[in-house]
Amino acid sequence: MNLSLKWRTVLVALVAVLGVVFLVPSLLGPDADLPRFLPKDRLHLGLDLQGGMHLVLEVQTEEAVKNTVERMAGELKQLLRDERVRTRTLTARGREIHLTVRDAAAADRIPDLLDKELPGLTVATREEGGGGVSMVLRLSDDEAQRIERYAVEQGIETIRNRVDQFGVSEPTIVPQGERRILIQLPGIKDPERAINLIGKTAQLQFRLLDEGVTVEQARRNGPPPGSEILYEHRVDPVTRKVVGRTPYVVQKRVLMTGDVITDARVQIDQQYNEPYVTLQFDKRGARMFDRITAENVNRRLAIVLDGVVQSAPVIRERIGGGRAQITGRFNLDEARDLAIALRSGSLPAPVKILERRTVGPSLGHDSIRAGLSALAVGGLLVVAFMAVYYKGAGLVADLALVLNVVLIMGALAMFGATLTLPGIAGIVLTIGMAVDANVLIFERIREELRLGKSASNALASGYAKAFSTILDANVTTFIAAAVLWQYGTGPIKGFAVTLSIGIVASMFTAIVGTRVIFDWVLRRGNVRRLSI
Repeated sequence: MNLSLKWRTVLVALVAVLGVVFLVPSLLGPDADLPRFLPKDRLHLGLDLQGGMHLVLEVQTEEAVKNTVERMAGELKQLLRDERVRTRTLTARGREIHLTVRDAAAADRIPDLLDKELPGLTVATREEGGGGVSMVLRLSDDEAQRIERYAVEQGIETIRNRVDQFGVSEPTIVPQGERRILIQLPGIKDPERAINLIGKTAQLQFRLLDEGVTVEQARRNGPPPGSEILYEHRVDPVTRKVVGRTPYVVQKRVLMTGDVITDARVQIDQQYNEPYVTLQFDKRGARMFDRITAENVNRRLAIVLDGVVQSAPVIRERIGGGRAQITGRFNLDEARDLAIALRSGSLPAPVKILERRTVGPSLGHDSIRAGLSALAVGGLLVVAFMAVYYKGAGLVADLALVLNVVLIMGALAMFGATLTLPGIAGIVLTIGMAVDANVLIFERIREELRLGKSASNALASGYAKAFSTILDANVTTFIAAAVLWQYGTGPIKGFAVTLSIGIVASMFTAIVGTRVIFDWVLRRGNVRRLSI
């Protein structure tokens, strides 16, 4: 036995053992107690096989535009104050800002200020009279469209970050049309919790309480201009249902938002044994929080999340260091989900659930049974054809085919890939392609045998001449699979993954694996004729 055959045999055996080792954990199931030498990675099943949740969300892009205009109104108010431009009124209404300044000279300066500081706004109308100049500033259509596109794109990234931290394997999160997002979460255990986390806008605001008026006065006469009534929810610790609401009169002016948060983590209060969320700000946020607390000692600061007051502590002293905390009546899961939402960033606009479907495990079992039946029938037909038509050589090809399936499934498990119905279709297609390579080799060997060559020479010549054809065919198919993987989504990507792995595995088993078996047969004795 020469050294080349020896090392090729070791290589084939090693690859086969690795395929089996990585496949065994998936065959034993998630609840099996695995030995230490076995890897922990398992083959994941897609939504169509193991069940899960299918969602179609619509991003309320008009809210993103409205929020942007309100933010611009706040920036404009501060800008005009810095430029000593005296204003009478400044309010945001939809895509417009209605502004009244005291004199025409001040109004003439506004277009230049907008060009420099707020280029998305333009002066739509201007009227003089009544002791002032009234102006309507409107957000341009191009800027509004850009904000809407950004809202969808940022929404996808934010939701993907939240889902990744939630622990869902191989989720599908892709745009659908201009304003919709398709989400598929295979194997999700708690759909309601996932929906609450995905849809949480997580717009965190720090706002002062308006302590110049009581809640009763605000309810009776309406809140003062620049203030509103918000509520803190009281939650039953057992049922987690809202059992009461505590009202606060809160200033509308937002002192700081959650976009300056760099980290959010869950901590446990040692005194009350209740979870709370600690926040870490970036440098800008740390300076802002330091200034806010320094200027408002002994005042109450409301921490507002999505329009609900989480807590309203009294600022006892200046707080530096860039840290704060949110306390509330959370359970541990709620605190974790809030931390995830704050870490991954707030959604730029609310989302609305248009379609929600939960795929049950019974449908998954039926899909698995149908897919495995197709795989078994297709495989048996190919095995039978090869054994009948190519005799002993066909049996060698069948053995390589079994190894090919083991290698594909083991590789999928090793990479933690997700197997879907289209992925099973890719495996079935790979089975046909695997024997196709052997068919090319066997036909070449037959041609060489007809020319009167010996078995060993015919074998070597057949493999050598078929190699270039097999390589060309598989490389072009691999390129197509790579394109599908790059630009495809969901099921298409699953098909591309199994097809790509199958191509590599089939070339190895067809060219290296079967050749090792034939060489062993020829080395065993003086074989004059191949069964082919």
